[in-house]
Amino acid sequence: MTAASGFKRLGIGLAAVLAVGIGLLAAMSLLISAEAAREAVKSEIRAVTGLDPVLRGTASVSLFPSGSVSFDNVALGDDRAGNKALAAERLTARLRFLPLLVGKVQVSDVTLVRPTITVILEPGGRSNWTPLAGTLAAALRPSANRLSAFSEIRIDGGTIIVRDDSRGILERLTDVEGSLAWPSMFQSFGATGRFAWRGEPVDASIGITDFVAALDGKPSGVKLRLNGAPLKLAFEGHFSTRPTLKVEGTVAADSTSLREALRWTGQKQLPGGGFGRFALKAKTNLVGGTIALSGVNVELDGNAAEGVLTFATEGRQTLQGTLAAEELDLSPYVSTVRLLAGSEREWNVMPIALDGLTGVDLDLRISAAKVKISDAKVGRTAVAANLRGGKLTVTVGESQAFGGILKGSFDLAKSEAGADLKAQLQFTNVDLNNCLGALFGTKRLEGKGNLAFNIEGSGGSVLALTKTLNGSASLTGRQGAITGVNVEQLLRRLERRPLSGSGDFRSGRTPYEKLTINLSIVQGMITTNEARAEGPTVRLALAGTASIPTRDLELTGTANLVPTSGTDGSSGFELPFMVRGSWENPLMLLDTQSLLRRAPAAAPLLDAVRDRRAREAVRSAIDQIVGSSPPAVPATAKPEEQQ
Repeated sequence: MTAASGFKRLGIGLAAVLAVGIGLLAAMSLLISAEAAREAVKSEIRAVTGLDPVLRGTASVSLFPSGSVSFDNVALGDDRAGNKALAAERLTARLRFLPLLVGKVQVSDVTLVRPTITVILEPGGRSNWTPLAGTLAAALRPSANRLSAFSEIRIDGGTIIVRDDSRGILERLTDVEGSLAWPSMFQSFGATGRFAWRGEPVDASIGITDFVAALDGKPSGVKLRLNGAPLKLAFEGHFSTRPTLKVEGTVAADSTSLREALRWTGQKQLPGGGFGRFALKAKTNLVGGTIALSGVNVELDGNAAEGVLTFATEGRQTLQGTLAAEELDLSPYVSTVRLLAGSEREWNVMPIALDGLTGVDLDLRISAAKVKISDAKVGRTAVAANLRGGKLTVTVGESQAFGGILKGSFDLAKSEAGADLKAQLQFTNVDLNNCLGALFGTKRLEGKGNLAFNIEGSGGSVLALTKTLNGSASLTGRQGAITGVNVEQLLRRLERRPLSGSGDFRSGRTPYEKLTINLSIVQGMITTNEARAEGPTVRLALAGTASIPTRDLELTGTANLVPTSGTDGSSGFELPFMVRGSWENPLMLLDTQSLLRRAPAAAPLLDAVRDRRAREAVRSAIDQIVGSSPPAVPATAKPEEQQ
C-alpha cells in the first residue's frame, strides 16, 4: 500500500467521523428540549457559582454548527429595595462538544450580553455583593466536580454602576468588554477588558492569586493595571477586607497632564499654571479610608522629589506629607499670574479664580537645595503649605534668598469679595538690587539691607485688591548706592551756577552709607513716614504719598551737600525738589525759586518786577533756562509773598 493510498483512507475515515458527528448533533437537537437545556445550564451555573440565577425570558437551543443555549432577561441577587446585583438582556452558554454526543449538557463558557452590574456601597465596608461573595466563596472551594466546570465568563456591552448614597457618589462605567478567567482547576482569578469612564476609554486587567480567600476577606495577592489617556495606574501587592479593607503593595502612576487627570476624576480645576507631566512610584499601605505612601518618588513638571505622603478619603479629603528635592522650578505654577495688564501700566482687572482651593485640604512640607521662580533663584529653602477650608497658607521657614535670609508667610483665601490676601515677609541681609528687582521689577538700589512688609487686602481682581491694601513696609540699607542719578554732581553744578540748568542728571550713582525707609499703607495709599539716605557727600530726605491703584507718585524732598570742612554742623548747599508721575517713569522737578534766590543776577531782576504778569513771564523764561517748573503758587497769595 502506497503512502498516497494511506492518506486517502485516513481522509475518508475523518470525513466519515465528521459526518457521524454532524448527524448526531442534528439528532440531539431534536432530543434536547429548550426546557431541559434551561435547567441543565441553570444547574451548572448554580454548581459553579453557588448563585441561583433567575432566567425569566425565553430560551433557545442551537446545536449546529456549535452547541449553545441562550436566555433572555437574566437577573441575579435582588436586595431589599429590589436592586439587582446583576441583570443582563441575554445570557449565552456555549456547550462542550463531546458531552453533547452522549446527550449531556455541559457549559464551556458563558457570555453576558449588555449586562448591568450594580454595586451599592454601605457603611462599614459592606455592599449588596457581600452576601453573594460568601456564596461564591463556598461554591469555589475544591470539590470533585470542579474539573468539569466552565472557566470563562465574557461580558459584551456591559455597564457597571457604583453607588454610595451616604457620600453622594454615583459612578458609571459603560461599554464594558472583557473576559473573566473563572477559577476551575486553580484558585486564581483574572480579568482583562476595556471600559469607558467619563468619556475616556480605559484598558484594564486584574489578577487575584487566591480568589476564594479574597471572597472570604482573607489576604490574597493582586495585580491591577489601568491604562487610559489621562492616567496610567499599576498596583501589585496584597489585600484583605476583614475586619476592614487593607491593601499593601507598590503603586505606580503616570500622566501626561496631572491637571487633566484630576479634572477627569472629578476634582475641581486647580488655580494657576503647571501640573503637567506627572509620575509617581511608592510603597502603599491602605487601611480603611487612609492611604499611606512611603518611599515616594514623584515627578511633576520636571521636578523630582522623595518623601512620604498620606491621603485620607473618609470625610473631607486631606493630603499630608513631607517631600525633599534637589532643585525645584516653581515657574510653571505662577506663569498664569498676571499682576499687570497687557499695557504693563495698569493692574489686571480679570477676576481672581480660587475655586480650586476648596476641593481638598493640604498639609505639605517641602525642602529643596535650589528653588527657581521665574527669573528669581534662591538657595536652600524650607516651605510649609497648608490648605484648609479654602484658605491657603504658605510659610517660609527659612530660605537662602538674594544672598541673605527670607522668612515669613503668605495667605490667600476665597471670600465674598473675591479673594483675601495677607502677607508677612522679612528679607534679612539681602542684595537689595536683586531682591527689589525680583519683587517689584525695579533695580535702583545697590547694597545690602533688610526689607519687611506686612500687608492685607481683599478684592475680586488685582486692581480691586490694590484699592483695599492696608499695612506697613520698611527698608534699611547700608554701604550702597542709588543708581540712575548722580545727586552730588547735580548739586555742585547748581551750587556754582544756580541758573545753569539741571541738564541730564538721570545717570550715574549716588552712594549712601545708610538708607532708611518706613511706609504706612491705608486703602491702597502709601504714606512716607520716614525716607532718608545718608552718604559721604550727600544727604537725601523724602516725604509724601504714592497711590498703589494708579501707580503714581507725589513726593517732596530735599538734597543736601555734606560740608567738606568745618564742624559747625551746617547742612551746606540745600536744594528742595519734587517727584511726580508714574512709578515706571517718574519726573524729578527742582525748586526754581530756591535756585533764583541763590543767583545774584536774578535777585535784582525779581525785585524790579512788581507787576504780577511781568514777573510770571520772567519766571517762566527762567524756568525754561533751568529746565524745570516751580510749584504752583496759590491764587490768594499776596504780592510780597509771591516775591
